[in-house]
Amino acid sequence: MSHPGAVATPEDNPSPGVAWHYGDPLGEQRTATRTAAIVDRSDRAVIEISGDERLSWLHTISSQHLTTLGDRRSAENLSLDGNGRVEDHFVLTDLDGTTWIDTEASRGAPLAEFLTKMVFWAKAAPAARPDMKVLTLLGPDVLTGPIAEAIGLPADTAPYRAGDLPELRHDDEPLGFWRVMPSIGERGATPVVDLLVPESDLREWWQLLVEAGAAPAGMWALEALRVSALRPRLHLDTDERTIPHEVDWIGGPDEGGAVHLDKGCYRGQETVARVANLGRPPRRLVLLHLDGSSSYRPATGDPVNAGGRTIGRVGTVVDHFENGPIALALVKRNVPADTELTVGDPESPEDSASASIDPDLYTADDQVPPGRAAVDRLRGRS
Repeated sequence: MSHPGAVATPEDNPSPGVAWHYGDPLGEQRTATRTAAIVDRSDRAVIEISGDERLSWLHTISSQHLTTLGDRRSAENLSLDGNGRVEDHFVLTDLDGTTWIDTEASRGAPLAEFLTKMVFWAKAAPAARPDMKVLTLLGPDVLTGPIAEAIGLPADTAPYRAGDLPELRHDDEPLGFWRVMPSIGERGATPVVDLLVPESDLREWWQLLVEAGAAPAGMWALEALRVSALRPRLHLDTDERTIPHEVDWIGGPDEGGAVHLDKGCYRGQETVARVANLGRPPRRLVLLHLDGSSSYRPATGDPVNAGGRTIGRVGTVVDHFENGPIALALVKRNVPADTELTVGDPESPEDSASASIDPDLYTADDQVPPGRAAVDRLRGRS
């Protein structure tokens, strides 16, 4: 926020206290897709877990397979309730005998409390680390050239790999790390690299990377590229009923998912296994293109309607530099991609706007779940 031109996120934004933009929000998105940008995400809550059993313990209480994660590797992960509904989404990195977790600002304290309560006799010690902050680099130029050299990023580094950041001063030990994440933006064309750095070094890293060619960009740019890539965000694109299959959070550490389907018992696993093997989730995540000519501006939580009936809810709403107003939404699974939709009050034209589902990011339900196929074979239906 100390950088010239910084405008803070809106009051109700889930990323409090960081820049929403620096005076040119659409231009910042364009820069992020074409060259390089840096986004302050120091609102993210960071948790450190030490102890020899940290990964095997975390493996038993969360949805991701972690016992063979390996050093300098990252993964996305979920904490589910007993009915398989999503409570927390977080990113973790294991580095030199410590597991680092970062999550939404509002979920840092509850997640740290939950982890602490679940330790019992395990050799694992969770601790909040408010002194560690997150920066995110976006764009094709972050993987090579001066920016990559500044953070010590090797060539051809794959997503979910991590490594130590170089020393800022010769008398300091290396502290902080880089982490490559899956690309975002349209067709996944915008690389993403996160940095976790001490708060005392935050401004120095920011200035160093700006001088190396990363243009300052606000959370608006990151959110627009995330939405255009159909990437959900906790408590914006999820609600109290969301299960992992609805928002495509299924997959192992190298697959961009947060739920591994080949692991032992954990809270909520029964729902995950039942949906994966026997059925389909009741809702699906879609990308909506909104009517930019309407005076009505949808908001998170607004109803999505078809034929006068509510068939879903609006998640993140954001203006994209090429596509105009777009949004993520959870809608009923059987809603076809060409359905005419409105968002808002279906009985009030002044309080609603038309919307359409992006067909390129819509997956048809034309595959039979493996468990259902096995049942059909036993009953002679195939």
